[in-house]
Amino acid sequence: MNPKQTDPTNQTAIHDIIRNMQVHVLNAQYTQCWPEWRELDYTPSYSKLYYIVEGEGWLKINGQPFWPTPGQLFLMPAHVEQSYSAISDRPFLKYWCHFTATAGDLDFFQWLDVPYCFDSLDQTQMTALFHELFLLHQEASIPARLKEKAILLDILSQLLTAAPLLIHQNRTPEIERLTVIQQYIDSHLHDEVTLEGMAAHLHLHPNYFIKYFKKHFGISPLKYVIRKKMEKAKVLLKTTSLSIKEIGARTGFDDANHFSKTFRREIGYSPTEYRTNL
Repeated sequence: MNPKQTDPTNQTAIHDIIRNMQVHVLNAQYTQCWPEWRELDYTPSYSKLYYIVEGEGWLKINGQPFWPTPGQLFLMPAHVEQSYSAISDRPFLKYWCHFTATAGDLDFFQWLDVPYCFDSLDQTQMTALFHELFLLHQEASIPARLKEKAILLDILSQLLTAAPLLIHQNRTPEIERLTVIQQYIDSHLHDEVTLEGMAAHLHLHPNYFIKYFKKHFGISPLKYVIRKKMEKAKVLLKTTSLSIKEIGARTGFDDANHFSKTFRREIGYSPTEYRTNL
């Protein structure tokens, strides 16, 4: 299917899906492949990155054949049929990473249509990132696990920067549906946004709506509403001289104390402390 350029009105849905994306590095290595390196027509449950340093070989990703050259980076998404093989006595020397990237209950790359081959990236920077990822994965410490996630996210952010943001055509109706509920929430932040009201807006049963929403955003609808209210409150604290009571009212809180307690719980500061520390 042909991908569809992301509609600006759907950008918020994509941003919130990315915000809740979870990544996990399964393996990261620097490997000299052997002449017998080969596997055909398999579909992994994880995604892969191959950064080619030297040598020759062949890849097939979702039916598309590639003959990678040094400096190219290949993304092989989860749940997509793949093949690879050496083609000479000079097989690849490559950095590679197996990882998962999930948004809600779906793999992240089931939402976006990202190119499989990237050949215009800064090779010095990519080599440094992959080498650091490789070294970190050899360590057993907790800080190393956090750092390798950060490196992987850095690499993925550069891929999304280098490629146009496209939605898989078969996901476009879902994105548009999620955008509808986001627009409903945004336009009712000054009210008490109820689960029943959100579900009715999409003509869904509340119990199904909870599962549907959490599947796509990774959090419950009411938790999402609170997050949006706090984001609006932060903007008002930064850009206006409205009182705390007035800001609470504009974000759907009749009681200023309830607003202040909720803000502190979610942000870590009271509204007054947040405004003072700007």
